[in-house]
Amino acid sequence: MALIGLVALVLAPTVKHAVRALELPLQHEDIIRQQASAKHLDPALIAAVIYAESKFSPRTSPAGAEGLMQILPSTAEFLARRSGGTAFVASDLATPQVNIAYGSYYLRYLIDRYGGREVPAIAAYNAGETNVDRWLNGGQTLSVSSIPFPETRAYVTRVLDARSRYRHQYRRELGVR
Repeated sequence: MALIGLVALVLAPTVKHAVRALELPLQHEDIIRQQASAKHLDPALIAAVIYAESKFSPRTSPAGAEGLMQILPSTAEFLARRSGGTAFVASDLATPQVNIAYGSYYLRYLIDRYGGREVPAIAAYNAGETNVDRWLNGGQTLSVSSIPFPETRAYVTRVLDARSRYRHQYRRELGVR
């Protein structure tokens, strides 16, 4: 009986880490830290968007969005032109370094576009700038509860919740201060 207790005590941290990795996965933290620093973003926000978009399992969506941050090739082409990326090809979105760089660039662009406000930026990452611009028509503020699309409201909630969890659970790995 004492042996079982000792084994459980020794294995508890390993099991806890494994459960944490299944519930809230994290990969490519070096790329995330690098892009967060380069784009002046919270690394936990980048990780949270990846989690909400793909749960760190790159794939192509039915709509054609690709990679960890689920970027549409048309959006990536817009970002490539805007950032001066002349050698971009859509297949590059399968590469984590490229995908996270483009997704982080897009997040920074959206945050800047919406005056530093993260809720409309995260909503636009999901629902598009045209929809968010329509919701903000007249200079109104956009809160999570006022987002008219249930899917986007749930998405923004999921990203904000995941960001908080990444900040807490992966502080050291993400270099969160």
